[in-house]
Amino acid sequence: MRLLVVEDEPSLNELLVKQLQAAHYSVDSCFTGTDVVDYLCGAEYDALVLDIMLPGISGLEVLRRMRARNDRTPVLLLTAKDSVEDRVAGLDAGADDYLVKPFALDELLARLRVMTRRASASVSDVFTVADLVVDCAARTASRGGAAVALSSKEFAILEYLIRNRGIVLSREKISRHVWNYDYEGGSNVVDVYIRYLRKKLDDGFSKKLIHTVRGAGYVLREEP
Repeated sequence: MRLLVVEDEPSLNELLVKQLQAAHYSVDSCFTGTDVVDYLCGAEYDALVLDIMLPGISGLEVLRRMRARNDRTPVLLLTAKDSVEDRVAGLDAGADDYLVKPFALDELLARLRVMTRRASASVSDVFTVADLVVDCAARTASRGGAAVALSSKEFAILEYLIRNRGIVLSREKISRHVWNYDYEGGSNVVDVYIRYLRKKLDDGFSKKLIHTVRGAGYVLREEP
């Protein structure tokens, strides 16, 4: 899953990015409200971690502008203010959740999981297609009851496919979702990883689950 961290305090920004990457998220980060607008124009995110007190445009104003253009990306607000009035202002602006500094990383991760489940209308982090079972929280996958060992990027692509099962995803969408702006790999990297996934998930099974839609991209689905 791809996140955008917006925090103007450099050391906290760096810490959040490192910890979220360690939790297997793809992470972009910026420091000002103005930068957020540019990032949102150039990529799709599963969630934003957004500080309220930002230079330039405040976090609340960024949030209001997002919701005004019907951008429903889940937003977790960070703030040093913990009054009821401040929390109400953030939630009324369109925030999905609110976390007061200082906070525990485990709580941040838990809140992100809840927000993304809610956004995908799922009550669980476990997804199934035919005999493929993917636990996004535990980061495990199995097919036909047998565990499948996946690299971090293989799992990230599989997670994106299964959360959008039945939907054709272009190579560009997959690339933009799984890799952050710092990535400088080749243009065929998505095709390479899809081949890896097919070898691990479909080889040896008569029913194939990862399908190519010519000229459009890839889709994970069970076909008759």
